[in-house]
Amino acid sequence: MEKICVIGAGSWGTALAVTLVDNGHDVVLYMRRKEQYEETLSTGKNLRYFPDKVLPEALKYSNSLDEALEGAGVVVLAVSSQGNRETMENIKALVSKDAVIVNVSKGLEKGTGSPCSQISKEILPNHPFAVLSGPSHAEEVMLRMPTALVCASEKLEIAEKIQDIFSNHYMRVYVNEDVVGVELGGALKNIIAFGIGVVDGLGFGDNTKAAIMTRGIAEITRFGVNMGAKVETFRGLAGVGDLIVTCTSMHSRNRRAGILVGKGYRLEEVQKEINMVVEGIIATKVIGEMAKQRGVELPITQEIYSVLFEGSEVRDSVKALMGREKKHEVERF
Repeated sequence: MEKICVIGAGSWGTALAVTLVDNGHDVVLYMRRKEQYEETLSTGKNLRYFPDKVLPEALKYSNSLDEALEGAGVVVLAVSSQGNRETMENIKALVSKDAVIVNVSKGLEKGTGSPCSQISKEILPNHPFAVLSGPSHAEEVMLRMPTALVCASEKLEIAEKIQDIFSNHYMRVYVNEDVVGVELGGALKNIIAFGIGVVDGLGFGDNTKAAIMTRGIAEITRFGVNMGAKVETFRGLAGVGDLIVTCTSMHSRNRRAGILVGKGYRLEEVQKEINMVVEGIIATKVIGEMAKQRGVELPITQEIYSVLFEGSEVRDSVKALMGREKKHEVERF
């Protein structure tokens, strides 16, 4: 049995905490907001995210980072990608010396473009790091539906340790050593899922969505390889797998946000309507700007960027994509 601290009691942090309890671990779910902590203690439920689900009696809760981290051999970062740096700064003096840091958010930091692995090297350089990603809706994990994930770490034994901790009869975890590839797959698929939502909002059909998804994975791979990732990673769970699940489900807030844009909503209206972090919007800005600086061609991403941040009309962007210079399909990476 491992003492594990999950930081972040959103839908995904809660679902993973429940999975770890199912596996017999001693799990503390840290809740930053005191109101949420007290509400969960009194009701046994995370009412905002899973109002109909009673959480396991063995799951512990804490509103104190010091208390939650005490003795924890594994620390799961289940905050938004934009909160990773602050969270690591807050825990660096509290976390056990040899604790493994596991990031489960999907995105790059605004301003720096850094993935969580890079931030961890800056702030927690002596701690082993792993990223856990793949096609996974928290709502389905809470129902114990079969789910496959991938864990990546520069040290294979660390990835295998996390694989063992999370795997059970409904959660199958594979391992990979391509950390940057797994991180980028999780970040870029949110952009393409947003684009699929725009397609839905415009009233287009399956032909269009298939085109966006297929050319989207080409963009993800192109950018990933430019950043040093392996082509094979994007053919797996963190690439094609995560893209499929995010593009095809209404559980995806990125897709739902895109639908609103396709229907003519302005960016501020979309964010107010969704009322949760839409990682695809942040990723579009970060990766759109990085791609321009690095000279990487990402036509779908750039058109979404133009719509969100430069005032372009959605239908004009569709015309621009369809009217691009003719290309060969197969690329050599």
